[in-house]
Amino acid sequence: MTPRQFEQDLQPLLLYAAPLIFVCIIVEYWLVKRDPHHRYDSEDLKASVGIGLGSLVINGLFKAFIVGISLFCYELVPWRLPNAWWSWGLAYLGIDLCNYGAHYIAHKQRIWWATHVTHHSSEHFNLTTAFRNSWTQHIKIIFFLPVWLSGIHPVITFTCYQIDLLYQFWIHTEVIHKLPRWFEYIFVTPSHHRVHHGKNELYVDKNFGTTFILWDRLFGTFQEETEAPVYGITKPVESQNVIYLNFHEWRDIIKDVRRAKSLREAFAILFGPP
Repeated sequence: MTPRQFEQDLQPLLLYAAPLIFVCIIVEYWLVKRDPHHRYDSEDLKASVGIGLGSLVINGLFKAFIVGISLFCYELVPWRLPNAWWSWGLAYLGIDLCNYGAHYIAHKQRIWWATHVTHHSSEHFNLTTAFRNSWTQHIKIIFFLPVWLSGIHPVITFTCYQIDLLYQFWIHTEVIHKLPRWFEYIFVTPSHHRVHHGKNELYVDKNFGTTFILWDRLFGTFQEETEAPVYGITKPVESQNVIYLNFHEWRDIIKDVRRAKSLREAFAILFGPP
């Protein structure tokens, strides 16, 4: 299979989901427009949409590169898993676990935080917050190597990746409060993700799951929503300019590394906590 054939086999799920995403945002906007605590902020909205549009362009530019790497990994291993239903389940679990790991490390090491801080930059929490995906997030593709080397066909793994990504859209809202207890125990919900975006001392570095909250329960990073979240990052952003929101942490890292007095100090800056 060539990269071109691979791209033709992949279903553009985001394209099909776009109308529903747009409708959901309109409904949420209508529901909160009279609520002074949860309504949309115009500058915040413009920044989220601007970042999202930039991400779409960058995703398109990097698509062929990522497809090439996944195919290379698939051809590298001598084993193959059948294209059976259970391979889809295994691929989705693998993608979601890799996402948990990448998400966790992005909060623990500064160089990876620079690829993720954009997503946490808003002091509001609504469906458009999901658009705030860093323009440098593709650096984290190395965390998905275990899935690419699993012998599962790349079309399956990429489709599962797209579904896992789309799942994360609806959990960025304050309109949905709590869901049935069984659902809250297994899956990531808006309540769980509000905790993740909160900068409350109780909430910092909690609930890293993307589809399954079970990873957080298993690895000790789960936190129930018990108080109103305060959104944003501990060092508030200085601008809603999309270039600034994507690269301010990279700028600060470069400044700090230049001032480092040794390689050890520079390494600590890059891989120490944000």
